[in-house]
Amino acid sequence: MRRALVTGGSGGIGAAVCRRLAADGCHVFVHGNAHRDAAQRVVEEILAAGGSAEVVAFDVTDAQATKAAIDAMLAQGAIQILVNNAGIHDDAVFPAMRAEQWHRVIDVSLHGFFNVTQPLTLPMIRGRWGRIINISSVAAVAGNRGQVNYASAKGALNAATKSLSIELASRGITVNAVAPGIIKTAMIDAKLEAAIVERMVPMQRVGQPAEVADLVAFLASDRADYITGQIISINGGMF
Repeated sequence: MRRALVTGGSGGIGAAVCRRLAADGCHVFVHGNAHRDAAQRVVEEILAAGGSAEVVAFDVTDAQATKAAIDAMLAQGAIQILVNNAGIHDDAVFPAMRAEQWHRVIDVSLHGFFNVTQPLTLPMIRGRWGRIINISSVAAVAGNRGQVNYASAKGALNAATKSLSIELASRGITVNAVAPGIIKTAMIDAKLEAAIVERMVPMQRVGQPAEVADLVAFLASDRADYITGQIISINGGMF
């Protein structure tokens, strides 16, 4: 049984990814930090459906705490699939953005990527197989007003995806990013959602977390063995 770690596994997209990977036969580590109770509910759903999962809780911005948690997971066996989904919004127009808003968003999305991914790469190399899937955003591809911090973090994640994919390609490890557009999660304001969809999304609807999870699951499978270094948008045709 392959083992998968999904950071930010308690949120809308993260939870859908956890459920899908578990349905595909993986043992899933559902990561939570501030929302450990929500992560536990995802685990209970997976177990009730006959899957295999457990909660892990740590702050991805804390390098020492992250390494300790990963070491404990690796002591039980290799982790072959990593989905870097942890990320936060703290929006403000750039002239009014506080330094704390800039640094916190960068810390979670980008430094968190390093803290989680770096200690898992050597075990994947030893196993000669692995999947690293980074959850990016349409904001990193097209930009978005009020999200210079978020777009910068996810844009850097896209660049890291491409570079890391080159380093690991000969070792049987693929590295890709998925860039969702407007997906129906708790982060989307219902009133804003309708206006944005009408103006920006050719398909005239928001995406569902399960649709993102389906793409992630494909990239995590053997069927995607020849796909690496790609930033794959899933956004209803926004551009």
